[in-house]
Amino acid sequence: MMPRYHLQKKERAIRDQAELLRIIKKGKYLTLALCRNGEPYIVTLSYGYDESKNVFYFHSRRRGMKADFILGNPQVCATIIEDRGYIMNECAHEFRSVIIRGNMFFVESLEEKKYGMDILLKHLEDNPDKIRRESLSNDMVYRNLGILRLDVIEIQGKWGR
Repeated sequence: MMPRYHLQKKERAIRDQAELLRIIKKGKYLTLALCRNGEPYIVTLSYGYDESKNVFYFHSRRRGMKADFILGNPQVCATIIEDRGYIMNECAHEFRSVIIRGNMFFVESLEEKKYGMDILLKHLEDNPDKIRRESLSNDMVYRNLGILRLDVIEIQGKWGR
């Protein structure tokens, strides 16, 4: 991993774990930074967060640029931003953000694919049972589904104005 830099304005760090969790639970998508052979790639994904295991789950195709980058280098960095709006006449923007560092992998076991998709649906949907009934009705669907897991190494938060 790269050396860690400290916030220049330490008073802007969000250190309260409950506050970081609120930002994560409130968000619906994160922006994921990937790098392979010195080439950067960034993509925005919806997610589900499993607090008990400290992992994020995503659904994704098993082939394509994102998959190639992850297979080439599983180390990732992601951010979730709570945008509180631009402040007119102050040239300032109010926000809170979470930065996540970790390793990302494709989930292989059918059991964990179901579990990860359940975490994702519970985070995103008001009625996850409807999606389960209509789109995830049998094991074959899950076998063909790409589920990614981001194993968290570090979560940091920051607020700004």
